[in-house]
Amino acid sequence: MIPLAMWEAPERSMTLPSPRGSWQWLTTTNLDLVTPRRQQILDIAAELFAARGFHGVSVAELGSACGISGPALYKHFQSKDAMLAEMLVSISETLLAEGRSRVESAEGPRAALEALVEWHIEFALAHRALIVVQDRDWSSLPDEAREKVRALQRSYVDVWATQVRLLDPGLSPETSRTRAHVLFGLLNSTPHSGRLPDPQMHDVLREMAHGALGLA
Repeated sequence: MIPLAMWEAPERSMTLPSPRGSWQWLTTTNLDLVTPRRQQILDIAAELFAARGFHGVSVAELGSACGISGPALYKHFQSKDAMLAEMLVSISETLLAEGRSRVESAEGPRAALEALVEWHIEFALAHRALIVVQDRDWSSLPDEAREKVRALQRSYVDVWATQVRLLDPGLSPETSRTRAHVLFGLLNSTPHSGRLPDPQMHDVLREMAHGALGLA
């Protein structure tokens, strides 16, 4: 959905909570196992995968971009597949956890939706590369990781859809989910729509999202 030729690597302005510490993220939850170096490798990998595709980047090229040999990457990740899996599972976990947190801190569905919009815009502007990788390299995920990401993203959609329906009780659950998906399409357009400086783009996305949700 996101044309490769239109993607440009942005300046990073937000650090996401650290992803899982090893390939066993599917069964463990100890985020303290992650080192800054490991996160740096994931960040660099995301930029390379976004620019050239998961299959267009070799382990040797990843190592070179990280300032180490290709084989040295295996001290941090069991495989390139494991790297992609951790990258996409961890961001899905982060989106869900932070989304739930912002809803819990909000007073009512209108404030909750405003908080969700702000959170997703922050993510979408700061991590364009992850959006590209998620969109294009989904099919390259190992089966177990793909199911994990799918389950997490369904839960994230439900966080939004619940607040949409609370704001407008006349909507069906399916219509509420559809509206959430439409919003994600808008907010996740940043890899190819972000022609304005990020602060201005933030305002444009907020205004459009609020209009679509009936918050304006």
